[in-house]
Amino acid sequence: MDNTQTFDGPKAPGSKKGEPPTPRSTDLDSKRLVGSDRVLAVLRELARHPDGAGLEELTRVIASPKPTVHRALQSLRRAGLADQDARGHYLLGDEFLRMAFAHHEARPEHVRVRPVLDALAERFNETAHYAVLDGHEVVYRAKVDPPTGAVRLTSTVGGRNPAHATGVGKLLLAYELRSLADVEAWIGDDPLEQRTPWTRCTAAALHREFQTTRERGYALDDEENEPGVNCLALPVYATSATVPSGAVSISALTYRTPLNALVGSYDEVRGLLGPLGEPLR
Repeated sequence: MDNTQTFDGPKAPGSKKGEPPTPRSTDLDSKRLVGSDRVLAVLRELARHPDGAGLEELTRVIASPKPTVHRALQSLRRAGLADQDARGHYLLGDEFLRMAFAHHEARPEHVRVRPVLDALAERFNETAHYAVLDGHEVVYRAKVDPPTGAVRLTSTVGGRNPAHATGVGKLLLAYELRSLADVEAWIGDDPLEQRTPWTRCTAAALHREFQTTRERGYALDDEENEPGVNCLALPVYATSATVPSGAVSISALTYRTPLNALVGSYDEVRGLLGPLGEPLR
């Protein structure tokens, strides 16, 4: 990171005669923030390259000078958050992975929801997810694949999908966006991504969907995020007694487990959730 500071102009208030002026805290904070943002940008980009990335590529993607990116990489290496392989490529370091996995395993919702996901994957021979809402996207916090031999989905823990196109996303949005005005404000000026021909992208269509979701207690993804894949999602109250902390879902291949079969199994899925699926009355 850049630590060099230059100060021009009149002496700042509070400086003693003969000493350099004391920089304003806002100036220091601004420069530090920029430097920190660059380090974080490098760290985030490394996460996109499990096989590593060269300095030239990182410089191009992050759009910062090569010396700046290199200094950020050295800071990350000193902390154990990045490493360099024999090819000279940079990748996430062992310390970063240790912290990430330790934090993930210690999450209370992960520990509590995992047995439910195991049971769902075994019962339906399909993929079970636990996801949370993050702005306009959902983040998958846990995933259990079906038994060996079954076709598996490409979703990953830590992966993201548009909230409006997924069962888990629509389920969680339904409890946050109660009115049409709420939905319109959430969409904003940028149009929502049309992932498939069946993705609902208008405020009116999503508002109707959210109303139905709240009334019946579950959300559906009818090939709205990916053709050939449907989903049943239910709320989870793992860390809050009144607001869903996340949602569990069964994501199934349509030719193997049609949507009406998932809907018909709602009571069974709800039973597997037990107290996790029920808010405090």
